[in-house]
This record gives sequence, C-alpha cells and structure tokens, in this order.
Amino acid sequence: MEKVIFLDIDGVLNSNFWNADHQREISDGKYIDVEKVKLLSKLVERAEASIILHSGWRFWFGDDLKPLRPEAGYLASLLGNEGMEVAGMTPDLTTEEIRKTKKFSKVKADEILMWLKNHPETERWVVIDDLELHNDEIAKYQVMTDPECGLTDADVEKALEILRLP
Repeated sequence: MEKVIFLDIDGVLNSNFWNADHQREISDGKYIDVEKVKLLSKLVERAEASIILHSGWRFWFGDDLKPLRPEAGYLASLLGNEGMEVAGMTPDLTTEEIRKTKKFSKVKADEILMWLKNHPETERWVVIDDLELHNDEIAKYQVMTDPECGLTDADVEKALEILRLP
C-alpha cells in the first residue's frame, strides 16, 4: 500500500444537514449519503489510494473486514458499488472512559500513527475527519470536513494535494 486514506464516516460520508432530511433512511440503518460516497470514489480513483477505516464504524466490521452489522453491510455495498473497499482498520486504543464519554478524538491520532508504524510501506497518506485530532503531525495531513455538510469537492482537491506531496 503506497497511498492511504484514513477515513472517518460520520461528518464525512454523512452530515448534520443530510441527517436532518433522511430520518427514514437512518432509522433503517442507512447512515450514508450516496453522493458523498461518489465524491470519495473520485478521490480513491484519482489518488490510487486504499481506504483504512479509522471511524467508530470499524467496530461494526470483523477482523476479516466482513460487516458484523447491517449499517456496515450497507457501507460496504455502497463502497463496492463505486469500486471501493475497506482495505484495513486502525487499531483500537480506546479505554472504557473514552468509550463512555465518546471522546474518541483523544486517541484517533495515536491509532493512525500506530497503524503507520506497522505499515512502513505507506509512502503518502491523508486523514479525512470532521474532528480535531489534537496532534500537530496528523494536522499536516488532515482534511477536516465540516460536519454540517460532509465531504465536498474542495475537500477532495485538498486531499489530492496532500497525497501528492513528496
């Protein structure tokens, strides 16, 4: 794997704006905006990058990357429809306290850095997340999406710039 996209889901492939208008789909376990998936596919295709899930959604996939819940199955099918798949997941460094308080952003940067340490073949990478990840090294490689609208064309272009940097 030479180029990697560390992908968050909530606030990236869905948004607060989309969520407000799609309560029926959400209640059916469909939390994903198909248009955002199409934008992501543009990025993956143009960058020739692999997707590493660093979202809480990764807990809905087994170690073999097979979906364990309907929401994960839906995500996998939408990615598959666009010729994409989840190639891996970051490790879980959360504690019981972090899970209780839902302050996952406290460990996301460390999880990404650990994944990178374990995959030295990774030459270029970008993080797409709507949260501040509290790490200066990660910040240089992060495209922070607006949770009100999720992934945009401008975010895709910024991610491509980051992935092209030597």
